[in-house]
Amino acid sequence: MESRLEIRTKSREAASVKEEGEREVLEPVSPTGQYFGSSVLSLSILGVLEFDAPIDNSFPTIPFLQDAFLPINPRFSSIMSHWQVTSNELQVVDKKGAKQWKRVDVRLEDHVNVPIFPDGHESYDNYFDDYLTKIAMEPLPHDKLLWQIHIIKYPTNNAVASLIFKLHHTLGDGYSLMGALLSCLQRVDNPALPLTFPSRHQRSASERDTENIISSFARKVNVAWNSLWDFGCIILKSILIEDDKTPIRSGNEFHRIQISTIAFSLDQIKQIKDVIGVTVNDVITGIIFLGARLYMLEKDMKSENSRSTLLVMLNTRNVSGYKSVKEMMTVGTKAPWGNHIAFLQVLVPKPSNKESFDPLEFVLSAQKSIKAKRNSLALPLIGQMLETIRKYRGSEAVAKFIRKTLRNSSIGLSNIIGPVEQMALANQPVKGLYFMVVGAPYAPQSIAITVVSYMQKLRIAVGVEKGFLDLQKFKMCLENAFQLILEAANKSVVTDHI
Repeated sequence: MESRLEIRTKSREAASVKEEGEREVLEPVSPTGQYFGSSVLSLSILGVLEFDAPIDNSFPTIPFLQDAFLPINPRFSSIMSHWQVTSNELQVVDKKGAKQWKRVDVRLEDHVNVPIFPDGHESYDNYFDDYLTKIAMEPLPHDKLLWQIHIIKYPTNNAVASLIFKLHHTLGDGYSLMGALLSCLQRVDNPALPLTFPSRHQRSASERDTENIISSFARKVNVAWNSLWDFGCIILKSILIEDDKTPIRSGNEFHRIQISTIAFSLDQIKQIKDVIGVTVNDVITGIIFLGARLYMLEKDMKSENSRSTLLVMLNTRNVSGYKSVKEMMTVGTKAPWGNHIAFLQVLVPKPSNKESFDPLEFVLSAQKSIKAKRNSLALPLIGQMLETIRKYRGSEAVAKFIRKTLRNSSIGLSNIIGPVEQMALANQPVKGLYFMVVGAPYAPQSIAITVVSYMQKLRIAVGVEKGFLDLQKFKMCLENAFQLILEAANKSVVTDHI
């Protein structure tokens, strides 16, 4: 498909069929895109940009969308269609056939929303939260473009004004959409310079050589056995075995969500990482493990032995850092645009000593579990299995499998890396940002957690089942978990020096 984008803003039906004789190039929707845009599973991403200055009528919303946003990817001016053009006739794709991306006329004003809240309030946090809940639970219509912009001109405790992007997951995963966002924003300190990102440890040649020496037949047998075990567990967890109903899981798919955020110092997270010898993701996962257990014990002591699973959304691209949108759109690239993700099922550990446990054991448990599952061959096997299901039973069958996998777990986790420097959108400095993965009308899990780094802060967004979980208490448990792990890490350093 041509990368050039022709923008039309005539007032026509967005999904209108081309006049007879006109030919339209249709691009197939990727298999994963079809799963996330099916009748049984519809996922979207809410991205929130916070500003320190007001957004007034001079903010160039339409020029920004037309000149910067739409040209990023033709999918932003396309709809998912069940129709295909053959010999100037329209034919319906059967249930097992692939959906197509179809370019349509774009009326930008139809996709920009500016809500009106009651006047006379110093802070509009409650109105903002209710509005976020509302748009999170409203499905994006598939006969229109799969994105929306919401401009919140009212102040909250976190920002003077906010901009919300709602993007359907079929457009791309977090890696793709973050790359798209970065292409629209510039560094505040020097727009001519590129944005940079937190460094990630890369193994040296000597480390890899040592690993190759250590690798033995016994290790390969162990990997093979673990792969088969993990494969079987994933199948059972997705089809038959579901998590216990606990204070963090109701089992109810039809619920409204409530979203809030907390922030941790990235430097302190790295401090913990260096002391224990793990990754930043291990520390984050350990904090969530411990925070979830603290919340469960506060709400119901009987839940201490319950079975609970964290479902980690994993980027499967074998690259470090973001690539340009142009490179992501290049055929054969190692960092392609789209949805390239897998799910890791990780059991939430139980404290080894109920009376006096070591907070660091939750981080070490996270490291051990995630490392083992990353090295397992179960994910490729599952991928092959899903492709076989799609081939013989269609995308809807795969979507049902993924939905059951989500529903049978307790917590969903997704994280992406953000820039170190402050960014600006249309010369408006961005104070903070976060995102949330939402499902409508189904919200399979009672808790969804997302993490993004920005300006040396780690922003954690928590979406919980409204009316079931106590959001403020759960956030407090996460903050307590962070402090307990940080104190334990500092204490470990002091002990090592005695």
